[in-house]
Amino acid sequence: MISQPNVGILGLGAIEKPPSGHQRLIAIRSMCYVTLSYDHRVVDGAIAHQFLHKVKETLENWNEPVL
Repeated sequence: MISQPNVGILGLGAIEKPPSGHQRLIAIRSMCYVTLSYDHRVVDGAIAHQFLHKVKETLENWNEPVL
């Protein structure tokens, strides 16, 4: 449930390092599940998809130190 005046909630899961397959190799990679809940009356699904895609690209190409 999203309270007014909010129209969305972005959820970030814990960063985990599970083994994953990529190009016939098994590697340990950092993974984080990102979810977005939003009010469909205000936000179009295509715009929400574009937003999540931009968040994904930003996190994957992060090149600044965190601290």
